[in-house]
Amino acid sequence: MTRVKGGIKGRASHNKVLKLAKGYRMTRSKHIKSAIEAVLHAGEYAFAGRKDKKSNFRRIWIIRLNAALRTMGLTYSVFIKKLKDKNIELDRKVLSQLAVEEPMLFKKIVEKVNS
Repeated sequence: MTRVKGGIKGRASHNKVLKLAKGYRMTRSKHIKSAIEAVLHAGEYAFAGRKDKKSNFRRIWIIRLNAALRTMGLTYSVFIKKLKDKNIELDRKVLSQLAVEEPMLFKKIVEKVNS
């Protein structure tokens, strides 16, 4: 049986990985073994980061809401409880946007919840 060399396809896949590893430090951007490992780890971190981003935004929305509510003499936890009791289904993202961009409208919502 004749020997098959993977020249062109092998080089193409190596170049693809090295292109993804561009900008990495030391041998991680030059040597294929290190580059493959670095690119795989980077993909794992990117995947986890996309999940973390969602909880970070939720945390920011809660902080903004709490800050806006404290000026009105209410706390975040009490406000959320009253929202649920009144069956007002606005999520934290929308409420925090209203608190920042439309404070008068947000104030009306808080008054409606308090009544």
